[in-house]
Amino acid sequence: MPDGSSDTNSTLISGGHLVAKALRAEGVEVVYTLCGGHIIDIYDGCVDEGIEVVDVRHEQVAAHAADGYARITGKPGCAVVTAGPGTTDAVTGVANAFRAESPMLLIGGQGAHSQHKMGSLQDLPHVDMMTPITKFAATVPDTARVADMVSMAFRECYHGAPGPSFLEIPRDVLDAKVPLDKARIPAAGRYRASTRSAGDPEAIEKLADLLVHAEKPAILLGSQVWTTRGTEAAIDLVRTLNIPAYMNGAGRGTLPPGDPHHFQLSRRYAFSNADVIVIVGTPFDFRMGYGKRLSPDATVVQIDLDYRTVGKNRDIDLGIVGDAGLVLKSVADAASGRVNGGASRRKEWLDELRAAEQTALDKRLPSLRSDASPIHPYRLVSEINDFLTEDSIYIGDGGDIVTFSGQVVQPKSPGHWMDPGPLGTLGVGIPFVLAAKKARPDKEVVALFGDGAFSLTGWDFETLVRYDLPFVGIVGNNSSMNQIRYGQAQKYGVERERVGNTLGDVHYDKFAQMLGGYGEEVRDPADIAPALRRARESGKPSLINVWVDPDAYAPGTMNQTMYK
Repeated sequence: MPDGSSDTNSTLISGGHLVAKALRAEGVEVVYTLCGGHIIDIYDGCVDEGIEVVDVRHEQVAAHAADGYARITGKPGCAVVTAGPGTTDAVTGVANAFRAESPMLLIGGQGAHSQHKMGSLQDLPHVDMMTPITKFAATVPDTARVADMVSMAFRECYHGAPGPSFLEIPRDVLDAKVPLDKARIPAAGRYRASTRSAGDPEAIEKLADLLVHAEKPAILLGSQVWTTRGTEAAIDLVRTLNIPAYMNGAGRGTLPPGDPHHFQLSRRYAFSNADVIVIVGTPFDFRMGYGKRLSPDATVVQIDLDYRTVGKNRDIDLGIVGDAGLVLKSVADAASGRVNGGASRRKEWLDELRAAEQTALDKRLPSLRSDASPIHPYRLVSEINDFLTEDSIYIGDGGDIVTFSGQVVQPKSPGHWMDPGPLGTLGVGIPFVLAAKKARPDKEVVALFGDGAFSLTGWDFETLVRYDLPFVGIVGNNSSMNQIRYGQAQKYGVERERVGNTLGDVHYDKFAQMLGGYGEEVRDPADIAPALRRARESGKPSLINVWVDPDAYAPGTMNQTMYK
């Protein structure tokens, strides 16, 4: 063999290694995956690039974990799955990220180009399936284009509101090698522009003027406040202008509990009586009654990253497209020097809302402190709220039980609340724990599951044990899919309320023990807090199996529009 042949070979690079280089350029530190023959060259590339490969037991978990990683870190997540059923298994995770505006890349395998339309193993039209639920979906046509198209996919993740992208890479494209100098490998930080827009200056001035002169303003801080890392700007605005703030989705925790501008239980009252309502980073979807829950007499302002969301389902008085943090900062700056009169006038409005908060709390206080057995869900979520620290990331995965928690649990720091988002996907809990503990090992993770929700992805509890990722897990166990059961009872009567929604009495504490974690059963409400502490002290992945009252329904469940 000629002396120069080894030098020539050293300049060749495979498609899988180009994927890894592109992931490294984007700052990806971990990929979530379930192995398959189509994709193993990506693993080999990740080893060389120092990217951790975390293997799970179901591709849905890999996709949810990539979504969760993006939410926690602010960087895009990545999942890698094989062709056919590997990719279809991941569809739910991608769809959830799509509705939740979470930037992630799913890479799927595909049969070789040379076997196109021949019926190769696990061949499916992945791109056609993924196109409606992604911001970008494509096939990589050539090995030299692999890194270029990975970078293209990441760029599309940030067009407007964030979201997922999908790439399929045929096996022969992934395994082939090309000369390094023939492959386009975009340089880190040089292939996509800043997406941080401060909005139309005239609209900023108009909003500042509206807020300065408002008698009874209210603001809803939604997920995009956290997505854009606009927490400080949001806090500065509400404190400077003395505006009561409500938070939903990932926006929860923007203001800490006890802050004079932090409100939770009086939102409907506020939205019915406010004269100016500012909706930040939240669409007028089912969670907002499609906009109908806002006073028809109020001046309504909507701020969003996506032009298509502004004014959808409900007319507005002012719409601003831009980065939530920059827009709110610009509004506060525009109002500077004009705030004292308006801010001081609003003391009575805040007192009025605080009284409404207290009335709502007093109404449910007996349930929050109930000593009944089976345990009232309000008592369980109240104990969880008391258990959280400033370093606790709270994850909710379930239907009725998590609806209870949404009214009671208050994260104490920004970015410390995770739920599926508007797709309402059950099964995100364990994958989100996996993502949160991998991204932030310094944080405590506390996850509340419905027993139905845990069952969907619960086997990856073993993954948490295998990777030594401790967390405090609680299963609110009523042996039912109770949110659906309530609707059936209302629509068809109690004699038909138990069709297709009743589960077995599963001892999830024993399941945790079997897989090498910590498990404990609770039937007495007085035992909840000690059990939570023991789970924390165990240093293991844990499940506290709490038997809750199957006949107690959350107000949010009973008020769902689908049951009206």
